[in-house]
Amino acid sequence: MEILEAYDLTGSYRGAADLVGCSHHTVAAHVTAREAGRPTGASAPRVKVIDGFLPKVEELVDRSQGKVRADKVHEVLAAMEFDGSERTVRRAVADAKTAFRAGNRRVHRPWVTEPGLWLQYDFGDGPVIDGVKVVLFVAWLAFSRFRVVIPIRDKTIPSVFAALDRTFRVIGGAPTYVLTDNEKTVTVAHVAGVPVRNAQTVSFARHYGVSVLTCQPADPASKGGAEASVKLAKADLVPTATNLRDAYVSFAELEAACEAFMGEVNARKHRVTGRLPVEMLAEEQQRLHPIPQRSHTIAFGVSRRVPENTPMVAFENGQYSVPHRLMGAEVFVRAQGAADAERVVIIHHGIDGPVEVARHERARPGSPRIHDEHFPASTVKVPGEYAIKARSDEEAQFLGIGHGAAAWLLEAAAAGTARVNQKMREAVALARIHGVEIVDEALGTAAAYGRFGTGDLASILTTRAGAASARTASESRSLAQGTRGWAGMGQPRQHRVVPVDEITGIDDQSEHGEVGA
Repeated sequence: MEILEAYDLTGSYRGAADLVGCSHHTVAAHVTAREAGRPTGASAPRVKVIDGFLPKVEELVDRSQGKVRADKVHEVLAAMEFDGSERTVRRAVADAKTAFRAGNRRVHRPWVTEPGLWLQYDFGDGPVIDGVKVVLFVAWLAFSRFRVVIPIRDKTIPSVFAALDRTFRVIGGAPTYVLTDNEKTVTVAHVAGVPVRNAQTVSFARHYGVSVLTCQPADPASKGGAEASVKLAKADLVPTATNLRDAYVSFAELEAACEAFMGEVNARKHRVTGRLPVEMLAEEQQRLHPIPQRSHTIAFGVSRRVPENTPMVAFENGQYSVPHRLMGAEVFVRAQGAADAERVVIIHHGIDGPVEVARHERARPGSPRIHDEHFPASTVKVPGEYAIKARSDEEAQFLGIGHGAAAWLLEAAAAGTARVNQKMREAVALARIHGVEIVDEALGTAAAYGRFGTGDLASILTTRAGAASARTASESRSLAQGTRGWAGMGQPRQHRVVPVDEITGIDDQSEHGEVGA
């Protein structure tokens, strides 16, 4: 400012420089900047090597929704004959991303709520009790900011429905809408962006006269009130080094802590409304509609999941059968009656509503209660009795030889025979040469005598063929050629019936014991 003031006084660069004690070039630079409308002392903008490629950088950032990496942008620019460094590109990409986020930043509009209209709920990880982590169910009324925190064992449908039932009774009624996440207990699938509701949740909502809605997937901001309530509840109720809370001894102790937490936060002035939530709840209760006296699923008992391969459920140290069609499904189990009249009732909640599927007497540990009609008719499998079934063309061809082939396979497998498949192929080839019946008999013989070595089957077949055509000598039979046929030479031929003995060549009356012709 002294330089500019001296210049205005003298009107000369050198005169102002002499008064201020600087170079006249400095005076000229400041005066030029002021006349150009630039901040005093700011340097003039320089032409950068990236300036000609900035439109491409902005295009890549917009196309990737601000997620493109600078090194990939540099590769694209290098292909466009950009000779600058990657550091220059990184700076340009950072500026482009900043501008993109500024133009696409989500703007939250304040939510003006009405009394008795909206209830939000969510879940948080609770403390560990007896080695099991419990769940904190947190509900939040949008108008009064009244919070309800209930510990539950798990996030199954019966537990959630029981927590919602208790919430409605705590706030004194049911709202019009209940908003939550897309849990499987509420939404089973999304089709074309439309959530498909769980049938049990629809039945629950119909029972209490509420509409269960879900927020947008992966968008917790659409139910920010419940999210903030969960964060606050976890910070105060879950033992950590920051809140100095001791571990809970029992589930009842956690329930008492939740009740104390609710009394504290609901009796404290809310920073947005400036009023006590418990006072605003009294106004909101006039817009809540009444709820049925009987709960929806609590009366059905505790929830049990039927295993995928055994139609049995466990309840109070006993096991009880259910129809096999319910394997993998969820059922509700409860004890009904007393003394000798006590029965264990099992109910399945399907599309058609709750249906009783079984009723048993009380079971003792180790002695399950089973109804035969709950199990389908099936063959009892005995170890060692294998059902032989071909699973390839080669196996089918071998087993098609006959029962001897099946017996050979069982005995060969039990004996740990090597290269069984190769020997099966050899048996099929021999069956084409010698015949199926002969090879089947040979395979049965090999199985009976444990002949599973290489070439044993061919050896058995060769032995059988040789034994069928061989001629042996004895005291009454010679293998030498006889001379009896010579006696008929020159004699007229007489036609007669040849006895069977002569056909075989045996002549018992020959003096020399020779074989006739």
